[in-house]
Amino acid sequence: MSSPVEIIRPRAKQRPGDRVFSASALIAGSLILAILAAVAGFLVLQGIPGIAADPESVSIYAEGIDFTSFVIPLIFGTLWAAALALAMALPLAIGIALFISHYAPRRLAQGLGYIMDLLAAVPSVVFGLWGANVLAGAIQPSFVWLEENLGWIPLFAGPASGTGRTMLTAAIVLAVMILPIITAISREVFLQTPPLYEEAALALGATRWEMIRTVVLPFGRPGVISGAMLGLGRALGETMAVAMVLSGSGIITFDIISSENPLTIAANVALRFPEAYGINVNVLIATGLILFAITLIVNSIARYIVNRRKDFSGAN
Repeated sequence: MSSPVEIIRPRAKQRPGDRVFSASALIAGSLILAILAAVAGFLVLQGIPGIAADPESVSIYAEGIDFTSFVIPLIFGTLWAAALALAMALPLAIGIALFISHYAPRRLAQGLGYIMDLLAAVPSVVFGLWGANVLAGAIQPSFVWLEENLGWIPLFAGPASGTGRTMLTAAIVLAVMILPIITAISREVFLQTPPLYEEAALALGATRWEMIRTVVLPFGRPGVISGAMLGLGRALGETMAVAMVLSGSGIITFDIISSENPLTIAANVALRFPEAYGINVNVLIATGLILFAITLIVNSIARYIVNRRKDFSGAN
């Protein structure tokens, strides 16, 4: 039996532009991994001495606490503020994205999309100034009402802050900051829904909302999750806006209208780093290492969720 004849096809000749682009993409991707590894290495090398340091030699510790007791309230405050911000921003972002993509007239949708994109470019310091000088004073009377009428709920147990610089205020500022990110990604994903699917649902007698609920939302779910996790990542790492708005301390509490609030890791580093010295700097870097790990875990979870449903979305 004769052996099959191997057909040798000539290799396609790459153009110089293709080679330059391929090499540039490879270098850029490798550079990102190298920078990420360098950041992780720096945090580990500089943070471990702070974790292992004698509590008596660390001046930023309160009396009788160690690194674990110091960092746990910061982790709680970071996660609590980010979770509150995401809970407020996500439903609003989905609603705005759906309005822009499926309800608003074309000219109005273009204007709203431009405004949301412009809002994403506002520096965090501006949001911090707005939250501390405008929002806190304007929202403070509502804290008194919440305490008087809903004080039986742990979130509003009070006593209400007299300045308005509370966890709820900080969460609202964070929600405004992450709203454009989630909205922009959700809008683009919703616009990628195949028109044939939408027309088929409408042809079968579905209303516009039923078409959105049965076609657009399931199709765009992975993209919405990706946008939400991207916004959550920014909320976790936000520094100046939280430091300017939140009057925090090293406590753990779910009360969001009280003047005693937990502080976030990023804001704590920003507030303490200018005056830190010696082993105190290593302790602050160690808290940054924990924030780095939290961010990686959040993004890994998001990637896992998206990959489970990537076959059902054009976002990937």
